[in-house]
Amino acid sequence: MTYKAPVDEIVFALNSEAGFDRLIQSGAYPDLSDDLVDAILDEAAKFADNVVAPLSWEGDQTGARLEADGVKVPESFKGAYQKYVEGGWSTLAAPQAYGGQGLPLALSNAVTEMMNSNIGFQLCPMLSNGGMEALAAHASDEQKETYLHKVVSGEWSATMNLTEPHAGSDVGNIRAQAEPRDDGSYLIRGTKIYITYGDHDMAENIVHLVLARTPGAPEGTKGISLFLVPKYLVNDDGSLGARNDVACIGLEEKLGIHASPTCVMAFGENDGAVGWLVGAENRGMACMFTMMNNARLHVGLQGVGVAERATQHALAYAVERKQGRAPGAAKDDNEAVPIINHPDVRRMLMTMRTMTEAARAICYENAVVADLAHAMGDEAARAKYDLLTPVSKAFSTDIANEVAALGAQVHGGMGFIEETGAAQHIRDARILTIYEGTNGIQAIDLVGRKLPLGNGEVVRGYIGEMRETAEMCRQSNHPVLTQTASELGHALDALEEATDWLLERSKSAPLDTLAGATPYLRLFGLAAGGHYLARGAMAATQDAALDPAFVTRKLASIRFFGANMLTACSGLSAAVMAGNDVVDDIGLEALAG
Repeated sequence: MTYKAPVDEIVFALNSEAGFDRLIQSGAYPDLSDDLVDAILDEAAKFADNVVAPLSWEGDQTGARLEADGVKVPESFKGAYQKYVEGGWSTLAAPQAYGGQGLPLALSNAVTEMMNSNIGFQLCPMLSNGGMEALAAHASDEQKETYLHKVVSGEWSATMNLTEPHAGSDVGNIRAQAEPRDDGSYLIRGTKIYITYGDHDMAENIVHLVLARTPGAPEGTKGISLFLVPKYLVNDDGSLGARNDVACIGLEEKLGIHASPTCVMAFGENDGAVGWLVGAENRGMACMFTMMNNARLHVGLQGVGVAERATQHALAYAVERKQGRAPGAAKDDNEAVPIINHPDVRRMLMTMRTMTEAARAICYENAVVADLAHAMGDEAARAKYDLLTPVSKAFSTDIANEVAALGAQVHGGMGFIEETGAAQHIRDARILTIYEGTNGIQAIDLVGRKLPLGNGEVVRGYIGEMRETAEMCRQSNHPVLTQTASELGHALDALEEATDWLLERSKSAPLDTLAGATPYLRLFGLAAGGHYLARGAMAATQDAALDPAFVTRKLASIRFFGANMLTACSGLSAAVMAGNDVVDDIGLEALAG
């Protein structure tokens, strides 16, 4: 399962589709230049190709294990993680004040996509990045000085502890308790489940960010606070002290991501786990959402990473595997040809390629506008970041599952056999639509919270931006792009109609908006994907320095995407506007019976 980081595709998506040059021109990143970006991406590609990606299969087959003294990951992962830390890969977008490089999230995320060639490994740094962001935004100065330097460097990792056996998506039901002590600390008691890298032996300490309730706290999410609970207590001089009363008491047996330990964590089974309040009491959800928004975009990038690897895997097999005569061959020509010559196989491969490209571009612009919002205080960029985040997470992970399944289909019967590795992509991708907020919740967030932003003007502004792309395609007089203009225009008509309907129904019939949320997010993702691929194709035709074969590839991508994906938008719009009646018509008893 050889992987080669698609540096040319990544650079093109950043510059020609996601508008990365806005960050260079902003002046917010004085050291940022095209040369620096190229150097970082080239080195990241070498690291991903030679260190991280080759361990994916071993990690899948070996998995993590729980022993008497804690969780052990595959030995090779420990070595790879140390190289990751030594290479400074965890520091790219971290604050300079705490040892980071202060580079854009968009650049860091491009690197992250490559590392997601092995998501069982990359999940540990991903959670640490989210913890880093939450601590930087909400921790006290003392907490930052004690913990943030080490998390930034990667010497210590971080986790996010929300879920309990009775409190999954409904976080307001958590029961973990935080008892205040005279010295300002708290004793944390409770059980958390599904904690990614809740324990491991790659880093010397783990900083757990834990949601819990203080005595007398209000019910629901308004009574939740966030606490910092280290695996090892930290002495005044910064050295590690005694082991805290926190332990992994079980590992989940999972469908995929076997190398990533998914832990059942016990806090305070003996004397109580010592922790410290992060931010204000009863404001834990606001603090945690800083981490979760970061994680949702990163999970979208996991989808891109899995989809890219599955696509490369399927392409390599399709070129090598010979079956059947060439279409249109003479009757006496019985020579078998590589299956990539068969139109249906090519259709599957083009679906895989173009959906991956679309998801990549959405995630990349999402990161660019996040940077503009953070570094420049750009409120329009902040609103666009909010709008795109659920789409990045849900659309990218939905297509990752589809692409992985198509990859196995390209392999035929061998796709069902574990040794080919095609099945691993399916197993690893399956969790992506579930954790960090299920894709159904992302869709509800999109229609319930993000469409009403600015009384609907944020989403209308984005649709207007996409219409400008369609108009530029129309004016190009390029035969492929003028066809794209028509297809993208019809897709945007469908999106606009569904958007207006949802905004109107949200006031009078909220169940209709909930029922239409998932098809709407799909519609939004396809239209946005078409917008970015069209933008890229236009840029490619205007860049004389590009390899002609690359330009041909970009034109082929938007031509295929327009004919096969954008044409689905009208049907999705109809599904959105079918309302709740078609969902609820059968009744609960009949549905369950």
